[in-house]
Amino acid sequence: MKRIALCAAFAWLLSLAACSTAASKVLANALSAGGPNSKAFAADDDPQLVKDAVPFGLKTMESVLEEQPRHVGLLTSLTSGFTQYAYAFVAADADQAELEGRSGDARAGRERARKLFLRARDYGLRGLDARHEGMAAKLQAVKDLPAALKDAEKEDVPLLYWTAASWALAIANGKEHMDLVAELPVPQALAERALALDETWDHGAIHEFFVAFSAARGDPKAARAHLDRALELCQGKRLGGLVSYAEGVSVQAQDKPEFESLLRRVTAYDAEDAPQYRLANLIAQRRAKLLLAHEDDLFP
Repeated sequence: MKRIALCAAFAWLLSLAACSTAASKVLANALSAGGPNSKAFAADDDPQLVKDAVPFGLKTMESVLEEQPRHVGLLTSLTSGFTQYAYAFVAADADQAELEGRSGDARAGRERARKLFLRARDYGLRGLDARHEGMAAKLQAVKDLPAALKDAEKEDVPLLYWTAASWALAIANGKEHMDLVAELPVPQALAERALALDETWDHGAIHEFFVAFSAARGDPKAARAHLDRALELCQGKRLGGLVSYAEGVSVQAQDKPEFESLLRRVTAYDAEDAPQYRLANLIAQRRAKLLLAHEDDLFP
């Protein structure tokens, strides 16, 4: 009965939002505050439950966005939500399919991931445009990027970060789309601006971005510096940077002992020691186990 009552109440809120701008703004505020970045999601210990739950929440936020198209909080939540969902569940499944030799599933998964990352990016651009009129067009022109981002402020860091992450991940999952690959300087500029404005944001999340980005650019020294700073800011309690470094730098250098050491450090970590990062760490541990299971393919 409680479930029926909750669904009825939620349906009433949606119907109210459809006919009242004020009510839709209230709902938008509530949804953006309780999105995929909320403590309830971050501390969850069941990745499968989150995987099943997130799409409904994202579609609900998209519905409310139609009534509040310039709601920065909602646009930020949609950017981060679609990015995290596509990375943790869609792109990750494609990576697993590739390692297991299921090339058809891998291609289909990457294409779906690319589209979801672009969807996230577009919400991020809308959010930045709501904050700074005309910024999205300047960024998409891929010309004078420092000038395009000069008005960005510390309050813009979440949008800058998630737009950069979604854009970079779309490129990584769509390397055959050369027009998209040509846009790589844009997510780099977005992330660099975020780093300059608040390098400590979210306990080193921007540095974690640059671990993977620097590794992909063939700069292991920069990747290591960003990893060390990320671990310092999160007090060694977030594992994603370690996995990115092992996958991006250790594999490229064919340093199998380092690869194994880093990933075994990840798998041995007790996720209960940092409940605020529990979900992210469980996902990182799952990826570490997958990479270790296929290390013979990565180190022929």
